[in-house]
Amino acid sequence: MNLFRLSWKNLTYKPLAMLLSLILFALGVGLIALLLQINQQVQEKFESNLAGIDLVIGAKGSPLQLILCNMYHIDSPTGNIPIKSARPFLNPKHPLIRMAVPLSLGDNHKSYRIVGTTHTFVDSIYPADLVEGQLWQADMEVCVGATVAEKLNMKVGDLFHSAHGFVDDGMNIHDQGDKFKVVGIFEPTGTVLDQLLLTNTQSIWAVHEHEDDKGPPANAGAQEHNHDHDHENDHAHHDHDAAAPAPPRKALIDEIDKDVTSILVRYRSKSNWRSLNLARNINENTDMQAATPAFEMARLTSMMGTGEALLRQLAIIIVIVSGLSIFISLFSSLKERRYELALMRVMGATRERLFLLIVLEGLLLALIGYVIGILLSHIGMQILAVYMEDAYRYSFSGWNFMQEELWLLVAALGIGFLAAILPAIQASRTDISTTLTDS
Repeated sequence: MNLFRLSWKNLTYKPLAMLLSLILFALGVGLIALLLQINQQVQEKFESNLAGIDLVIGAKGSPLQLILCNMYHIDSPTGNIPIKSARPFLNPKHPLIRMAVPLSLGDNHKSYRIVGTTHTFVDSIYPADLVEGQLWQADMEVCVGATVAEKLNMKVGDLFHSAHGFVDDGMNIHDQGDKFKVVGIFEPTGTVLDQLLLTNTQSIWAVHEHEDDKGPPANAGAQEHNHDHDHENDHAHHDHDAAAPAPPRKALIDEIDKDVTSILVRYRSKSNWRSLNLARNINENTDMQAATPAFEMARLTSMMGTGEALLRQLAIIIVIVSGLSIFISLFSSLKERRYELALMRVMGATRERLFLLIVLEGLLLALIGYVIGILLSHIGMQILAVYMEDAYRYSFSGWNFMQEELWLLVAALGIGFLAAILPAIQASRTDISTTLTDS
């Protein structure tokens, strides 16, 4: 007598009852698994992009917005800060700051953000090697993250105009100035770097300065005509200008009439009490704002955790209800199966065998419900990943399997066992003579 086959036939004898139990169980398991996947992948993105940054300095506004914009690149800037005000924090001799990396934001290419910064961003903040080309050296040279290069099919040597803002709406194209030139493509890092295009800060300034230019004056044509007319007379003068070397570029810290969006800071020592007070001093004594990434992300996780906890509790309730459904289904079927169970005893089945038969039915329902729930959760995550990637430019996947899913299997089988144990005990106590006499 094959217990597995017999259990399956007993379950399929009432398909509607089995289907109800499976749907409830699958929904509960699937919702829990989906929440686990979302939580794990979001946490991985948060943690991988913290990058050891102790402080972010920017314009006054929401500290959480400051972090989301300048570290995770999923929000808008709170504004810009003048280098004149930020100079002390950019000074390499600052007693508390070991590293300060400026960021300049505001433009995009096909909705991927262009960030003006220094080589330190890829040397120390998000270390990455180039799979092709070299790091930017001159203005309007750009290096492209792995995801950007893949999605936009970009190659070294490509040229493009940037657009104002962070969304590609086909408008606000900076098409009056020079084009950006791709000189390097980064390897995949699993960090926000994959979603960015990096250039120097001066390129961001140059694009916006050119955009602010209102065009040539009304007599430009006459001036051009006069220039052509007098070109021969001024030939020596033009040769002299062409041969003159370009003036040396100012250091970033000396561009006191310019702005940056933010500064990413690492302390020399996190245990120094003066470092711990730096953020408060900036917030209280300057027109800038300082936010601590770890604190803000913990606050965000806490806010998200409330909704997640409610959904998880709902999923647990669904699983418990499905367990009760399995219990009711098995227990109610015993009355109809009493004669069948008595005949099995007559044919030599022991009480233990009847007990195992009913328990196996409960475990089968739980296992099938678990498998369906896990499949639904991964399919749902894959669908959500498309929308989440479009919205946040982060890569998510529905096909990452977690160790927690094994524990979820154990819990599902445990619920199936508990739901079946009372009906199984009742089945094992079937009295042969009484049951056959009553029949």
